[in-house]
Parts: sequence; structure tokens; C-alpha cells
Amino acid sequence: MTEEMQHEGEEQPHLLLVDDDPTFTRVMARAMSRRGLHVSIAGSAEEGLEMAKQELPDYAVLDLKMDGDSGLVLLPKLLELDPEMKVLILTGYSSIATAVEAIKRGACNYLCKPADADDVLAALLSKHADLDTLVPENPMSVDRLQWEHIQRVLAEHDGNISATARALGMHRRTLQRKLQKRPVRR
Repeated sequence: MTEEMQHEGEEQPHLLLVDDDPTFTRVMARAMSRRGLHVSIAGSAEEGLEMAKQELPDYAVLDLKMDGDSGLVLLPKLLELDPEMKVLILTGYSSIATAVEAIKRGACNYLCKPADADDVLAALLSKHADLDTLVPENPMSVDRLQWEHIQRVLAEHDGNISATARALGMHRRTLQRKLQKRPVRR
């Protein structure tokens, strides 16, 4: 356990891991336990909020996209319980828009999957999120620019697919198909 994570009078800092991928949560929980944290696992935002109310965590790692509420919806609810909680958003669907939105809502950092336990720990312990590292040095492809634009408009409409489709001038089903695809790397 790192010195930064030790709290006076506490044996182990508490980490709440909220992700709907049971394999990922099992592996990450085991790795974080080996690093000296007491880990609780939730499979949804709703379950995570209930667990946080019962036993307030020091740290939380939230998946961005889950069935039900997203990590962005859960984030401010957790910070209402404890404004000092360090919350990390972890996602396989990264975009600059969602990274900025996560930081605006109070996340201490934002990481793209795949990330290992050391990456997660480093992100939780860093003083400030470095949004500059999310801006690519090489120009993005047209497909990636389209993905970024869709994510930004979706964030502006609080995840409402119908409102986003209207704003983008496309059919709702077309937008849903585009959102189901993995983002283009560059």
C-alpha cells in the first residue's frame, strides 16, 4: 500500500469498483486487493450507489457505459455523499467529449481500457487529470472526427439518443447503430 493511500486510524482504504463486466471486476478487484485496498464490487450504477451509502468508499472506479445509468450519472451522486472521494472514470469508448464531461462532473481522472491495476492506482493518486494527454499529436481520421462529434453532441443532450439524433439531423436508429460500434482509433 502506498503512503498516499494510508489514512490515519484505518487499516485499508476502501475502493468501490462499478463495472458491468464481471471478468474485469473480478481480476481488477483481486489486483487492487493485493495492493492493499479493501474492494467492493457493483455491477451497476444503482447497486454502486447503494453500496456507497452503506459503506462510504475513499476511492471509486466507474465504467462509463453500463446497462442502466452510466458512470457519468453515478459520479455526482457519489460526490454528494463525500466530496473528498477520488473517482476515476474508466471506459473502452473514450472520447475527448466524455473525458471533459467526466472532469467537469468531478472525476479526479479518466482512463481508457485496457488499463491495468497500476494504471488505475496511478490515475487515482495523481493530483490532477492531464487532459492534454487525451488530445492526439497526429490528426484524427474523418471517421474518428465523426465519432468525437457524435459523443460531444450526445454529452450536450445528457445521453438522450432522440434529442442527439435530431441535433445531428439523422434518424435515431442510424445513430444507435453508430453508437454500438467501437470507436475508430485514429
